[in-house]
Amino acid sequence: MSRQVFNRRQSGFTLIEIAIVLVIIGLLLGGILKGQELINSARVKNLASDFRNVPVFIYGYQDKFRSLPGDDSAATTHLNNTASNGNGDGVIDGAWDATTGNVESRFFWQHVRMAGLAPGPTDLGAGDFVQRNASGGILGIQSTAPFTGLTGTYFVCSGGILGRYAKQLDTQLDNGDTTTGSLMVGTATGGAPAPSINDADPYVVCMGI
Repeated sequence: MSRQVFNRRQSGFTLIEIAIVLVIIGLLLGGILKGQELINSARVKNLASDFRNVPVFIYGYQDKFRSLPGDDSAATTHLNNTASNGNGDGVIDGAWDATTGNVESRFFWQHVRMAGLAPGPTDLGAGDFVQRNASGGILGIQSTAPFTGLTGTYFVCSGGILGRYAKQLDTQLDNGDTTTGSLMVGTATGGAPAPSINDADPYVVCMGI
């Protein structure tokens, strides 16, 4: 009597196959997280550059024309006859986030652009005239302190910045405390800085110069 041998194919995965899949998934997740970290770092670096560049614009313009950009009362002479003259009182009038009107906080960007210090349109009525930061929020300057306790001659403010970026900016540019020092963070300007910062919420970051 002969025996018949039946070969049964094994179904499922071996431990080695499962281990390989897990390693691949781990590498993919690690790559994604590392990529996101690099993107976040680049975003913070660009936002920090916005704050560092504004004083450069001021000093460059003053060195060239002996006047404060935005406040320059002889802008039509220094730049061209389409420039808007300020009143020359040494103060940048107007709110940092003004999007319309003939105010010196808007003239500031026209003057530094006409002087070749910054890129962008020089027509105040242009749809893309408003200066934007790396997050798409408004970037501007004013002479009035935007937050209680923030000191300086001029104040650079940048809006629409997520809390996690705002905290990193304070670490890079100031003392790491968003309620004290030369850089503060709040939900809106005109009052006290925010007592606590949520990573996913947008904030206004201001620095005194």
